[in-house]
Amino acid sequence: QVQLVESGGGLVQVGGTLRLSCAASGSLLGTVAMGWYRQAPGNERELVAIIPIIGSTTSTYADSVKGRFTIARDNAKNTVYLQMNSLKPEDTAVYYCMSRVRQVVYWGQGTQVTVSS
Repeated sequence: QVQLVESGGGLVQVGGTLRLSCAASGSLLGTVAMGWYRQAPGNERELVAIIPIIGSTTSTYADSVKGRFTIARDNAKNTVYLQMNSLKPEDTAVYYCMSRVRQVVYWGQGTQVTVSS
């Protein structure tokens, strides 16, 4: 089992910044990638960013966040971060941390991000 604990969400004004953190614990051997998804009310959960944990550091971003969000990892701390800059109202959502360990995907409990205008 893998446990994911997110932190860093909150309320911010348009143009502001937030940094989300996701700390993983448990049976982490075989972790392939970690990332962030988000879900706004009435919408499906969507990819925000994914970063490989082994090998390449090339990350994948949703088009809507490219140039504004940056995903980073600290393998020593088993932690992934999402730096969010130039936030927009449409970024308002519950953000979920994801970890893929071999063929199993684990999810965190989610953290609310609200961008007010």
